[in-house]
Amino acid sequence: MTTERGPIECWLTDMDGVLVHEGNALPGAREFLDRLVERRRRFLVLTNNSIFTPRDLAARLARGGLQVPEEAIFTSALATADFLTSQLPGGSAYVIGEAGLTTALYEAGYTLTDTDPDYVVLGETRTYSFEAITRAVRLVAKGARFIATNPDVTGPSPEGPLPATGSVAAMITAATGAKPYFVGKPNPMMFRSAMNRIEAHSESTMMVGDRMDTDVVAGIEAGLETVLVLTGSTAASEVSRFPFRPSRVCDSIADVIDLI
Repeated sequence: MTTERGPIECWLTDMDGVLVHEGNALPGAREFLDRLVERRRRFLVLTNNSIFTPRDLAARLARGGLQVPEEAIFTSALATADFLTSQLPGGSAYVIGEAGLTTALYEAGYTLTDTDPDYVVLGETRTYSFEAITRAVRLVAKGARFIATNPDVTGPSPEGPLPATGSVAAMITAATGAKPYFVGKPNPMMFRSAMNRIEAHSESTMMVGDRMDTDVVAGIEAGLETVLVLTGSTAASEVSRFPFRPSRVCDSIADVIDLI
């Protein structure tokens, strides 16, 4: 028996591969965002990247031709801050990461310290320090709980792939035996946290993404309608290989506009 879903009132959309590619707006992205505003739909633009603050990302999107207010941007760093606040309000953390993560935790009331922290929190960074990783290993071995913003093992760069959070987490796990709790996609926790921000309900929320193994599976697990666009990581020929299906497959975000 299937549950009849109501009209879609709220939208979550991935950023890279859906709205932008290498900093440039993809065709239809501006019109998609304009339609959301015009129809007064609540929405958030999501990213697993924890390097940048929402203000940084809003500026980057603006340079690519997309106007998105910073309060409409939700990162894995913000989801991590929400999660830690729900687990241990006012706790302490040793953080490996950049402004996006340290700012989110600071604003959530966390103390950032390398002395007996409650948590070691690992995020994306452009320059991983062996000294910082060593410190994290020792703190986790002493009992600090291990959290990571997202499980992505590589990230893109003009020169080719870079090791990302998942790869560094694997190094710390190999040294300590402790596996991190990953907050970002494909953990549906990130979507539930995002929906709480805009007072959205799963039965009336749509997720638009470009990856079957993160966006779509997390959307399904969070109870959302899902749209896969083919402008990013997943090709049309790959969809049938997965044991789950998106609600819809569209060539690009331009084809999603009429669904709003």
